[in-house]
Amino acid sequence: MPHRKIIRSWLIPMAQGETGKALLLLVIDAMLWLGCIAGTIFVESILLKILFGVVAGFVTGRIFILGHDACHQSFTPNRELNKVLGRIAFLPSLTPYSLWDVGHNVVHHGQTNLKGFDFVWAPLSKSEFDALPAWRKTLERLYRSGWGPVFYYLIEIWWRREYFPNAKNKPGNRPIFLKDNLLVTGFAIIWIGCLIAGAIATGQSIWVGLITGFAIPFLFWNGMIGFVVYVHHTHPSVSWYDKKSEWLRAQPFVSTTVHLTFNWIWGSLMHHIMEHTAHHVDMSVPLYRLQEAQTTLETILPERIFVQKFSWSWYFDTARKCKLYDFENKAWLDFDGNKTADSVRVVLSPAPSTQNG
Repeated sequence: MPHRKIIRSWLIPMAQGETGKALLLLVIDAMLWLGCIAGTIFVESILLKILFGVVAGFVTGRIFILGHDACHQSFTPNRELNKVLGRIAFLPSLTPYSLWDVGHNVVHHGQTNLKGFDFVWAPLSKSEFDALPAWRKTLERLYRSGWGPVFYYLIEIWWRREYFPNAKNKPGNRPIFLKDNLLVTGFAIIWIGCLIAGAIATGQSIWVGLITGFAIPFLFWNGMIGFVVYVHHTHPSVSWYDKKSEWLRAQPFVSTTVHLTFNWIWGSLMHHIMEHTAHHVDMSVPLYRLQEAQTTLETILPERIFVQKFSWSWYFDTARKCKLYDFENKAWLDFDGNKTADSVRVVLSPAPSTQNG
């Protein structure tokens, strides 16, 4: 495997943000989101309200991906504009920008699939699982059942690490953390207030309005991102590490990510966030050039990048196999400790002196 600097050099022509294109994408998605929320207010059919709420949740994910790019400083060439646009794009998902920045850019990208540092979908060892109280074991079983991404992200990421996290989970006491939490809280109050006002003005049920216009979009969004981050880094052939020296030698920016492909246009509808290897190789590549960057990597490094065609059978088979992890032998286990898959052993190269996120 070539050094990361060499691989990133192949993507330099694609690492150019365009302000006009970025603003257009944000305006389009913002209008889609507002239109869907308006649909939950003004249509009377309960089924249509639910449909609008589900679509609003999906569009929340699209807008979040734009904010994700802005947080990586790849959305536009202007650093301060990215901070503003990122905070705007994170509002429908109620994501505090600065806390996401630390947890995602610094922790996740800086140490992807390194246990003890990267906390997103980090698997437990058999001994760690056995030491859990019964209620927590039940929660872990739910999370990794295939049906659990919405609960995992809502509880473990958003509630515990982003929305007014406690001292144990908060990465310091920077004033900006509180300001960003107050910003998304203010937006939520305005959002809920508009739904209540709309229900009163149209003579409809306030509770139906809140469920379809707020709860369904927010829960759908949590399920969507929980699913996305799961399939990005959980695969029977993807390894996790608990020793940094071993992790460094394994070229983790390539070997710990999965490119998930689809039969239809779902990848495009999700702003190409599934072209995830290219994103981890170089975070400065904007989302509207990720497809080109991913193709470049897969052309130059054939069979070195995990490409997985999506199907629900593959997804639930992965959920069945990837419960716990044997870090010593690089193998996935079920909850009883039985080996279900040997993750790929990457050919190790000399550890680089530095490792960028």
